[in-house]
Amino acid sequence: MHRAQAPFHHPVPITGLLGLLVIAALSARALGQAPAAAVVTAFEGARLIVGDGRAPIENATFIVSGTRVTQVGRTADVRVPAGAVRVSLAGKTVMPAIIDTHTHLSQTREALTEDLRRRAYYGVGAALSMGQDRGDVPFQMRAQPLPGAARFFTAGRGITMPEPGRTEAPYWITTEAEARKAVEELAALKVDFVKIWVDDRNGMYMKLTPALYGAIIDEAHRRGLRVTAHIFTLDDAKGLLRAGLDAFAHGVRDRDIDDEGLALFRARPNVIVVPNLPDRGVVTDLSWLRDSIPAGQLRTLQEAATDRPQVQATFGIQARNLAKLTAAGVRIALGTDGNTPWAPHVEMADMVAAGMTPMQVIVAATRNSAELLRLADAGTVDVGKSADFIVLDANPLDDITNTRRIASVYLRGAAVDRAAFRVGQAQAPQ
Repeated sequence: MHRAQAPFHHPVPITGLLGLLVIAALSARALGQAPAAAVVTAFEGARLIVGDGRAPIENATFIVSGTRVTQVGRTADVRVPAGAVRVSLAGKTVMPAIIDTHTHLSQTREALTEDLRRRAYYGVGAALSMGQDRGDVPFQMRAQPLPGAARFFTAGRGITMPEPGRTEAPYWITTEAEARKAVEELAALKVDFVKIWVDDRNGMYMKLTPALYGAIIDEAHRRGLRVTAHIFTLDDAKGLLRAGLDAFAHGVRDRDIDDEGLALFRARPNVIVVPNLPDRGVVTDLSWLRDSIPAGQLRTLQEAATDRPQVQATFGIQARNLAKLTAAGVRIALGTDGNTPWAPHVEMADMVAAGMTPMQVIVAATRNSAELLRLADAGTVDVGKSADFIVLDANPLDDITNTRRIASVYLRGAAVDRAAFRVGQAQAPQ
């Protein structure tokens, strides 16, 4: 879905900090000094939601050495290394950083940097940009993760039939040869996914045929790539499942999934569905955003958050389908579409409204999303993982909207400077 967009233009300057770090490293090397030992920190006393579905660890302690988690357990069972920095999280709840597997982020380096830092503010540790990335910048940004920012992944340019009047970023193809050539070019770039659109946009365009998307899937699999699809109809979902699709970037939106559809999903247990639920069409309190977006923008968003019966009916179809897929054991991950950094928290609440439990939603937003991106070092707070986690003031298992009550965010073992992005506190560009 496309949630309300939020333009921000307050990049946090890090040039000076990086310069000091580089100078320090070079000075140590020149003096023949060994690199400084990794800082070891013990985070103590929180309720820890590991992210894999197991019951939370009450009164937990976990040890972070540098960027990695090295111990996790009940406080009584964890041995804190001598000299470790100790951080009390008594009364807090910790969960893994969120991973957003469907976004459409900015294209310039400056704007994309802002997007990734803004996501970190809201506890997002990684984001996949889906099919509208052109040029070298996205791939350069993927190769060089920024301190204090979400990691970036990209599908490069997606593939669709010609859609004049819409974005020209994707490959427009009409033959199987063109389909295979597009995949060949994407493989050379080592994209994280091949994204396809199978949608006639309410009858406005021709959509990818089974022969065309079959060629894309076949060529991608031959080259070790996976394919995810934007869809709208149940019939297209069935055809794509038969063709060997790996993931769905949306749920079925035209009608309720029938028994044949569920059987096809059950027959493909490795398929992951990113539901991208639409607006629920109900009155919503957005005051939780007051510290992070300008008052005028918040007022506009709040005025639009009204009861809309037609929108509620659209949500109902997709909510029922998500509930059916969840009950059938289909793996669900999290994605938000568009470029709204706080949207994962809205999506998680919508997923609970559709019938998933808060724990199921947290697993979808963390471990399952990491698996979708093949991020072996992310998605859970566990030994050997990157220390990417959110410290919350309340338990999201009691109320999923408590994921919004963020006390602090840590990415790769370092606290994110959230104060720099609070309204009235953002630093001016330097």
